[in-house]
Amino acid sequence: MSEDRDGVPGPGSSPEDGADHGGAAGSGDHTAVRGDRFAGGPARGFMSSLAADDRIFAADLAVDRAHVVMLAEQGILDPDEAGAILSALDDVAAAGHGSLPDGEDAHEAIETAVIDSVGEAGGRMHTARSRNDEVATCIRHRFREDLLSAAEATVALREALLSAAEDHADTLMPGFTHAQPAQPTTVGHWLCSYESALARDTARLLDAYDRTNRSPLGAAAFAGTPFDVDRERTAELLGFDGVVDNATDAVTARDFLVEGVAAMANLATTLSGLSTDLIGFARDGYVDLDDDYASTSSIMPQKKNPDSLELARATAGDAAAGLNGLLTTLKGLPRAYNRDLQRATPHAWEAVDAVTEATEIAAGAVATAEWNRHELAAAAGDGFSTATGVADALAMGGVPFRTAHRIVARVAELGMGGDYGAVKAVAEEELDEPLETYVSRETVEAAMDPASNVAGRDSAGGPAPSEVEAAVDDASEALGADAGAVEDRRIALESAENRLDAAVSEYV
Repeated sequence: MSEDRDGVPGPGSSPEDGADHGGAAGSGDHTAVRGDRFAGGPARGFMSSLAADDRIFAADLAVDRAHVVMLAEQGILDPDEAGAILSALDDVAAAGHGSLPDGEDAHEAIETAVIDSVGEAGGRMHTARSRNDEVATCIRHRFREDLLSAAEATVALREALLSAAEDHADTLMPGFTHAQPAQPTTVGHWLCSYESALARDTARLLDAYDRTNRSPLGAAAFAGTPFDVDRERTAELLGFDGVVDNATDAVTARDFLVEGVAAMANLATTLSGLSTDLIGFARDGYVDLDDDYASTSSIMPQKKNPDSLELARATAGDAAAGLNGLLTTLKGLPRAYNRDLQRATPHAWEAVDAVTEATEIAAGAVATAEWNRHELAAAAGDGFSTATGVADALAMGGVPFRTAHRIVARVAELGMGGDYGAVKAVAEEELDEPLETYVSRETVEAAMDPASNVAGRDSAGGPAPSEVEAAVDDASEALGADAGAVEDRRIALESAENRLDAAVSEYV
């Protein structure tokens, strides 16, 4: 995706400096953009991005088609020449990226192929644009698709989490802080906690999509063009929501990549936490992962390893590295195009591919996991995890909470958690009056029972089954809206593709 060009050719000129391409633009070191000058030498391979440009091959063809249609509609390009160029582009698309002639990037190679097909008139395709605005448009065209795919993956994972949460709204489990037993909770509540985080990840991806989906095309090298181009028309044909107004900003900006990769890094961090929890729960026998998401040892036949989740967890490193690499590449660049930008996009592609796949894997692992209700219930009260509930019961009976906290802490120190007699003895020593003055035995014992303890924590967002069920309902409604938002954007892109096909058919 290289580009470092100043100026654009006029309607009667060849793409660069008037060199005669004839029908041999792809032969030897003679290229559509460079002609014979700067076409060879030991740095050519180093500077080439042709192989990597397979990623944006389809986007490049779409951008070329939209630009040619606009040129013809504006009277800048003869309709017959436009038809010939568009037909040649169809042939290039059918042949595929692997059939492109040599070039320093796909943009040059496609142009060379068109010129080889239709003759020198094929060079008119590049009228009123630079590779600077062309490349920026291609990147946005492709990256928006990647962002939608990632958003779709988060929707699928959220669906899996909410389905499991609905099934396990009342399934007890131990809750942890600092990896220590803390308070009993429910599987449904734990699952909903990750769904909430992923809902924000979806929102960030959609926000990034909306800022990505603006067209730089028509900005030319960085200073616009004297031709009477219609930037809004090419934006419409390509499914963009509008244009990047300032021509210099249009070709310079890669902050949309930063925003998208940052959203991917945040998503990967969410996945990392989810994976770590599931790995630990599988180790402790709380959950069984499906064999499709696990593996065994090459030497220890009894092993069932959560390998897929370990790899999903590792993508947080990939995404963070991509974000750091991208920011470091962009730091300190002057305005307009610099060849450094050729090294920016691989960070984005690698991050979005790794994290999207990891999200899909996590969705499958969650959807197929089997939760072991008996083991979870048995562990829910471990480590006197109901202690906070006992302190709350005392406080609700009139004991100052700090005093109640001290009473229950002493019971825990004695190793007598869960023993009503111990609570009564310590409380009466602290309070100098009967415990029943404040709270009944039944209330204390209910607080020490994990199921009753959880059921009593029915504040908004709490783990009580009734609250989990309400949370699932609310989250399902929000999920439906997000799924619709993703689908709306997909439909808009499909409609634009149809508009472009229809516009091209007027000339071919």
